[in-house]
Amino acid sequence: MNVGFLGLGVMGTPMALNLCRRFPTTVWNRTASKCAALTQAGAGLGQTPAEVVEQSDVIFTMMFDGPAIRSVIDDDFRKALRGKTLINTSSVSVEFSHSMAKEVHEAGGKFIEMPVSGSKVPAETGNLVGMMAGDQTECERIRPFIEPITCAAIYCGPIGAGLKTKFAVNTFLITVTAGLAESMNLARAQGLDLEAFSNVLDAGPLASAYSRIKLAKMANADWSAQAAVKDCYNSTELIRAAAWAAGANTPLIQVCNSLYRQAMKSGLEEEDMCAVYRVLSGQ
Repeated sequence: MNVGFLGLGVMGTPMALNLCRRFPTTVWNRTASKCAALTQAGAGLGQTPAEVVEQSDVIFTMMFDGPAIRSVIDDDFRKALRGKTLINTSSVSVEFSHSMAKEVHEAGGKFIEMPVSGSKVPAETGNLVGMMAGDQTECERIRPFIEPITCAAIYCGPIGAGLKTKFAVNTFLITVTAGLAESMNLARAQGLDLEAFSNVLDAGPLASAYSRIKLAKMANADWSAQAAVKDCYNSTELIRAAAWAAGANTPLIQVCNSLYRQAMKSGLEEEDMCAVYRVLSGQ
């Protein structure tokens, strides 16, 4: 069985590398230079997205948003989908996912929604958490292809349920990140020893692998992206829309949306999501 992968960004590259180690893999990316790590690892290079689909049985997409995915779908892409399974791991709206499912099914293919929880490090170690949605039988059939990139892949329900689960999970993630940045900024503003402050947090019950990584990045002014500000801002926009549709009250996400919008306007879009600290500290 052959695997295809479309989108080799911060998340897509390590995911595709893990798949490449287990299955014959063909990749494509809009910026061809980003394919180098995959071709060096033995992956094939598709000249077009449609060519990747033609050469693959299961195809993963990990692209920035719905319009980015839509831009690669042409008549050749649709024709190549017959008998194939397309798995979208990108964060998109529920409405877009439903439209994709309909389009893939009409083309004779199968569609699985599987957004993932985790950033660059879990992607590199194959420890993402997948939130699967769609036909449950097909979700079980494709599990061998999910295993190299996840530590868990949980079936959430029909199309839309995986994304709705991610929106709820990311609400926790984003508010924790902003809270951690605000905490760090208060410690700095009070003139505290930031190493001692970090050690206190790391030793306490709120510590996690995530908090330790982000604290260290802020302390060292390391803004290299594990999950970028632009991705986090996009996530707050999706969450706000989902909350409005569900009639849910999400005041913390409203605040985070404003903070990440400021980060975008400050030119921090490519930096790590914890760079919201720079907005708070005025750096």
